[in-house]
Amino acid sequence: MSRSVFPGLNRLKARTVLLFLPFLFSCASYRTKLSDYYSNIGRENYSAALDAKKVNRFLNQDRNKLLLFLERGKLFHLMQSYDSSNLYFNKADEFLESKRKTAGDVITGNLLNPMTQTYLGEDFERFMIHYYKALNYLYLNDPEGARVEARRIALSTTAQEDKFRVGSDRYKQDAFAFTVQGMIYELNGESNNAFISYRNAVDLFLRNESKTYYGVHLPKQLVQDLYKTASAVGFTDQIDFYTAKTGIPFEQRPVAEGGELIVFFEKGMVPAKVDQSITVTNDGINGFFFDGPYGRTGVPFNYAAAGWVQPRPLNEFRMLRVAIPGYEPKQYQADRFTIQANGDSYTGELAQEFNVLARQVLEERMVKEISAALVRAVVKKTGEYVVSEAARAVAKSNDKKDDKKKQRSGEAAALTAGLLMNIFNSATEKADTRNWQSLPAFIQYVRIPLKMGNNQIILRSTAGEKMISINGRGGIQLVNWCIMR
Repeated sequence: MSRSVFPGLNRLKARTVLLFLPFLFSCASYRTKLSDYYSNIGRENYSAALDAKKVNRFLNQDRNKLLLFLERGKLFHLMQSYDSSNLYFNKADEFLESKRKTAGDVITGNLLNPMTQTYLGEDFERFMIHYYKALNYLYLNDPEGARVEARRIALSTTAQEDKFRVGSDRYKQDAFAFTVQGMIYELNGESNNAFISYRNAVDLFLRNESKTYYGVHLPKQLVQDLYKTASAVGFTDQIDFYTAKTGIPFEQRPVAEGGELIVFFEKGMVPAKVDQSITVTNDGINGFFFDGPYGRTGVPFNYAAAGWVQPRPLNEFRMLRVAIPGYEPKQYQADRFTIQANGDSYTGELAQEFNVLARQVLEERMVKEISAALVRAVVKKTGEYVVSEAARAVAKSNDKKDDKKKQRSGEAAALTAGLLMNIFNSATEKADTRNWQSLPAFIQYVRIPLKMGNNQIILRSTAGEKMISINGRGGIQLVNWCIMR
């Protein structure tokens, strides 16, 4: 194309890129935006994390309010301000119950990217709210408050199951949440409810021949808790049934006079979401598909989400690059969590593995993620065409020169407008990389007997050591130890 047709086009490109630099920065990944915040948490510099102004401005935006509540809830928990922690976790609960994606969310998500939509959380994040709230209530000596959270785990499970069809193998229940629920019922003296919760947890593991559930192998302690509560309510047939199923015999232990202590060891942070791009292809016959690690997968096109009342041919869109989220697990050193108490040593078992859970839950909905990204890409490409044609028409109508010059003016205007829209669309094409990153990478737990009175207990891991003092008074007590680095 001659220089006389597009005078100053290179300068226009440069100016356009400069124009969109602030927008490009605003679309930076969530991890990038909050990197200092999470670094401060990892260094246990909680005051700096709490007072970070840039972080607070970002999290206080309406679309990020849930993340504000979740992060504040966890941060105050780490600071041992349990009332304040539950204040924010209650806000998160209320937000999830009342908020839904609006029409505006859908429109901006299709025109820009899903980061502009209201964040409504990952499914496993919702279960973890109840875990932390229950611990907070127990630290505040409010077992009834913890019991309410046990019931809410059941409600959250029902809500999660209602999202998917019967028989679906999607993430609908959480074994760790059931385990915690059983513990809370047990410490409140509800052996029957505890048995049901433990059984629900064990059943999730037994669905697979490997007895694993999202990266966690069936904990032996969980099976013993199932046996103990079954024995307490007289369900001896259930002990026989699950002994045959699990191959783990019932170890009848004497009741410790000081009760029992259950310790949760939380290590690291949940993997961060990253932005990744893939190519979606339209063969003109069978629709869109992409080639992934599990072979070729078809991707449906949602005409309604694109705002198209009547289906339109999509053959013109042969190949599209779309942005989808992915997880980048941080590799933590294999951690052996042990407890030294009253002359005996105890080793923890893995109870929750977010490095695996987060990735697999995302994979389960990947076709939905790609379908939404596909709609966004098609809408943006259609917008580029519409803007180019409109600019061409306006330029030709305003040019009083001969037809050949009108044609050149129209082409120049169309190319310039299309370029601007293309740069804008490229700048805004981002996956939603938000997530509750101060959740741990994994959780281990161990149950130990206590003597009456004072118990000096040493918690050890490769990341450090901590001594706690527990007053054995009968019954069950729960504590957690968080190492965020």
